[in-house]
Amino acid sequence: MHAILFDLDGTLHDRAATLRAWLAEHTRQFDLPDTYAPRFLELEDHGYRPKAQVIPQLVQELGLPHDPQTLLDTYAHHVRHAVPMPHAHTVLRELRARGVRTGIVTNGWEDLQRTCVDRCGLTDLTDDLVISRAVGLSKPDPAIYRLALNRLGVSAQHTWFVGDSPRNDIAGPQAVGLRAAWLPTTHPLQGEVPDAVLGDLRDVLGL
Repeated sequence: MHAILFDLDGTLHDRAATLRAWLAEHTRQFDLPDTYAPRFLELEDHGYRPKAQVIPQLVQELGLPHDPQTLLDTYAHHVRHAVPMPHAHTVLRELRARGVRTGIVTNGWEDLQRTCVDRCGLTDLTDDLVISRAVGLSKPDPAIYRLALNRLGVSAQHTWFVGDSPRNDIAGPQAVGLRAAWLPTTHPLQGEVPDAVLGDLRDVLGL
């Protein structure tokens, strides 16, 4: 193994913990009902549904007096609460000590994802960061994985991809010859067959 590519949200970034912290602040700030936070998490589906759809639906469903755009504008602040996944730093340091190249491949907006990586303390622990909006490609497009491999100077046959999304982090990487390790923090498998299943990030060190 020469390299490992990681997903960000739900893999190196504990997005669930980050959102819980932001939602606690958000609901206090706007005096939102107790039902707001759990319904927000249900509707946004681990980040796969745009907040520009989620928040107006919440305002309508809950009969809130708030302007949806005002609530939406505060979402960018959630990255202030960003925290790494347990064991992320330890694992990345050990991989570096072993001479393994590491990169992050994530979908999302460049400013938000770059800030998230910084807040999680991952910038100096990884060798490269590929963000979909910055490169004009999104997972599971095969081209984004090939780009990440090229930027690290490694081949697919000597590289693992680690992530939580069955579609983006298992099926997508495997389609270009990467081995895929699944961290089950969000969506269940729907026919995808990972090359390894991780209990937590520490299991990466056994790949």
